[in-house]
Amino acid sequence: MARNAVQLQKGLSEAEFDRLYGTEEQCRAVVIKLRWREGFSCPVCGGTSYSEIKTRDLFQCSTCRRQTSPIAGTIFASTKLPLRTWFRAMYHLTQSKQGISSIELGRRLGVRQTTAWMLKHKLQQAMMERDGRKRLKGRVEIDDAVLGGERSGGKRGRGAPGKTPFVAAVETTDDGKPAQLKLHRVAGFTGQAISRFAMNSLDPSCTVVSDGLACFHRVTDAGCQHQAILTGSGPAAVRNPVFKWVNTALGNIKSAITGTYRAISTKHVPRYLAEFEYRFNRRYDLASMIPRLGYAIVKAPPMPYRLLKLAETYG
Repeated sequence: MARNAVQLQKGLSEAEFDRLYGTEEQCRAVVIKLRWREGFSCPVCGGTSYSEIKTRDLFQCSTCRRQTSPIAGTIFASTKLPLRTWFRAMYHLTQSKQGISSIELGRRLGVRQTTAWMLKHKLQQAMMERDGRKRLKGRVEIDDAVLGGERSGGKRGRGAPGKTPFVAAVETTDDGKPAQLKLHRVAGFTGQAISRFAMNSLDPSCTVVSDGLACFHRVTDAGCQHQAILTGSGPAAVRNPVFKWVNTALGNIKSAITGTYRAISTKHVPRYLAEFEYRFNRRYDLASMIPRLGYAIVKAPPMPYRLLKLAETYG
C-alpha cells in the first residue's frame, strides 16, 4: 500500500516550535512582520517613518505622532496573556487532526478553562473569516449532515430536536483527489438555505453532484450544473464511490467531535466546523499553518468575549 504523504509529513515538532516561537520577543516580531509586511505604516496618515516607545511596546508615527500597538485592531487586542501563550494555542489547534478541547488546552497552556475557551474561539473565528469568502470550483460533491444525538423518545431524522443541520461540500481534482472542503451550518435542508449556501460558497462553473435530496437542486440558482444520483439509504449509500470524499470528510469530522468534544452548542457550531475546514484545506503543509493563521489573526477584527458567547449566525 502506498504511503500517505499527508499523514506522514513531519509537521512542526514541539522542539522546532520552541525554536521559532519560544520567547515573547520572537512572537512579537512575528506579529509585527505579519501586520506590516512592507514595514510600518501609520493607520492614520500612512506614514512609514516612526520611533519605538519600548517601555510601552508602541510605535509612534514621526509625521502625525499617532501611537500604535502592533496588536491593536487585531484579535490579540487588549489581551492580558503573553503572545507566546497565543502562539502555543495556535500550535495545538493547527497540529492536531482531531482538535483539542478547551479543558485539555487549558491544562497544556497553564490557564483556566474559560481562558482557554476564549483563546480557542477567537482563533476559530479568525479561521472562519479567512475561509468564509472562498468558493469551490470544478466538480463538487455535496451532502447533508447533522450534529447531535437522538433524544430518547423524541423525533428521529433530520428535523429532530437537539440536532444541528449543516452542509458539507468537497471540491475534487481532475484525478479524483480532494482539494478543498466547505462546511456550513444551515437553518434547515430547504431550497432557500441551499440556494444561499451555493451563492456564497460555489463558483458558477461548478458541477455539483448530490444525492436525491430535493433541496440540492437549488444550487442551480448560483449558475452551477447539478447532477443528482439516487443512492437509497443505509450503509450502501455511504459507501457509494461517487461521494467518497465528502463521506470520508464527514466521517472524520463526526468521529473527532464525538471523541474530543462529546457535544457542541448549536450557536458555536460554525466555528468548530471552520476549524476542521481550515486544517483540511491546509493539510499538505502543517508547518506553515502557524504563520498562515497568524496572518489571518492580524487581519481579523477584534471580537470581545461577550460577543463570542452570543454569536449565532446562519449563512
